[in-house]
Amino acid sequence: MNAIEIGNLSKTFGEKRAVDGLNMTVPQGAIYGFIGENGSGKSTTEKLICGLLPPSGGEIKLFGKDYKDREVRSQIGVLIESPGCFPNYTVWNNMKLQAANLGLKNENEEIRRVLRLVRMDGAAGGKFKNCSLGMKQRIGIAFALLGRPKLLILDEPINGLDADGMRIMREILADVTQNFGCTVLISSHILGELEKIATHYGIIRGGKMLREMTASELNADCPTYVALKADDMEKAREVLQRAFGRAEYDGATGEIRVYNGKAEDVAMFLFGNFGIPVTELKTAKISLEEYYVGLMQEGRK
Repeated sequence: MNAIEIGNLSKTFGEKRAVDGLNMTVPQGAIYGFIGENGSGKSTTEKLICGLLPPSGGEIKLFGKDYKDREVRSQIGVLIESPGCFPNYTVWNNMKLQAANLGLKNENEEIRRVLRLVRMDGAAGGKFKNCSLGMKQRIGIAFALLGRPKLLILDEPINGLDADGMRIMREILADVTQNFGCTVLISSHILGELEKIATHYGIIRGGKMLREMTASELNADCPTYVALKADDMEKAREVLQRAFGRAEYDGATGEIRVYNGKAEDVAMFLFGNFGIPVTELKTAKISLEEYYVGLMQEGRK
């Protein structure tokens, strides 16, 4: 069963079409990376799924049921923008209010559980306003995890975090999917971090879904290449192009990329046949960010 199924979804604000015939499928148990430029419709789509906005058209199903079904709605945890906490209340008291709002039984036990899950159990007695950005983001996720939801929707939860905060966030998301059976829909502009955790991707532009794929499919679409620098870069690229079929100069790194050869073969070919010494040599792979940028540029042609 899929956690989310969206068909021909649309949302207009006056004459502006924020979501335009969107189709989307999120398998149960996935960490679905939702990617797009600012204004592409990501946050609007998430708000539509959560019922925070009414759609102008189309269909949204959650776990096979209409998204407005009361039982289904009780199984969604949401963090969009920032957690709604009282700044002068302690973390614990903010959690108590949210637990009461949800009508949870054994609320103290449940609060302790989610605070441990997000590595915030040691900060329960501190005031929310004194928490760092990373701590506030984790508190927001703790809010969303109260009541053991089956679907977690997160809008830019890792933006602004330092390296350690991002690592903790990755661990939390892996924990809730692997050990608690939760499905995660997460949007982010930090594609390098998203690539480390996502099992599925959806790339949106102009309110339309450009592409959906699994992490394995993305991996297959992102080729490995040999990156090198040589004494005579112009001649090296020219002869490598003829010999290996695809050799491109990357102006950002000052390297030549060869896509159809092994590192040792490329280096030996240049020096053995043309006397061109290779000064730097490595094997690398197209990243999610490069793939995304290429897809956006291709769409504008």
